[in-house]
Amino acid sequence: MALRSESGSGRTFSVIASVALGSLCLIIVTGALVRLTGSGLGCDDWPRCNEQRLIDVSTHHTRIEQINRLFTGVVSASVVIAVLGAYRRRTVEARLVRWAWSLVIGVMAQVVLGGIVVLTGLHPLANMGHFLLSMLLVTCGWVVVQLARRSEAENYRPAPIVRVIKDSTLSRLRWVLSLSALCAVVTGTVVTATGPHAGDENAPRFGFELTSVARVHGITVLITVVLIVIILVRASRDHENDDVRELRDSTAVLGWIAVCQAGIGYWQYFTGVPAGLVIVHIAGATALWLGVCNVVVAPGMNSPSKVSR
Repeated sequence: MALRSESGSGRTFSVIASVALGSLCLIIVTGALVRLTGSGLGCDDWPRCNEQRLIDVSTHHTRIEQINRLFTGVVSASVVIAVLGAYRRRTVEARLVRWAWSLVIGVMAQVVLGGIVVLTGLHPLANMGHFLLSMLLVTCGWVVVQLARRSEAENYRPAPIVRVIKDSTLSRLRWVLSLSALCAVVTGTVVTATGPHAGDENAPRFGFELTSVARVHGITVLITVVLIVIILVRASRDHENDDVRELRDSTAVLGWIAVCQAGIGYWQYFTGVPAGLVIVHIAGATALWLGVCNVVVAPGMNSPSKVSR
């Protein structure tokens, strides 16, 4: 009972959920480091590192790949603890348990897909799927964190997960913005699968013209920025509604991230795609998607008055 009382508190579970989300974001960066250092096939087998050893740290590339695989264990532990924490809360909320389980299922799928990436010799489609599944996991992790933060309020009552916008035009624009941002992320993976830094010098690449796919990706980013501006302009006309004001604030944050991300994208394109800028761009893509989640998902509300409203 003591364990249930301690781990069942809303604040404790909020920390657990945040750690799980943080690990899901961090492994995106560590996975990118594997590719950018040419260590994608440092371990050419799965689940073993190679035919001779389960774990091999004999070379620079195997050490980098092995560290990333071991960090997957940390991520797995964090999401399992999140599920256990969801069950050990004083009041078990069914939808929170389901979202927590989505993290475990997603990480398991990610482990299998990671094996497919290695066994297919870093095929670009497998790599794209690996990254996009990571974005889906980040989305699920964000929802878990927001639900956990809401439950910290003493008189918490379940409310819709998706942000409610009374202005129907703004509500539709919010979804169009989300779709545009998703297109930007997907086209960004196509650029990555076409350009350098494949993870291994013998890894297959898409046969597209890099300038063409980069141009398509740039267009989706510009559309996303334009939609952000449109939402901000329309939302600025209504200072009375809390839902509109919160949407404006979250969209403004997304706007700053999108502008910085676009700047980094052009910078790396015109400087020959250096690995240092690529890793920053990948971290920025993760931040961008978290910003999109913040626009769509209702924020975690710690104020009892807001929760009861």
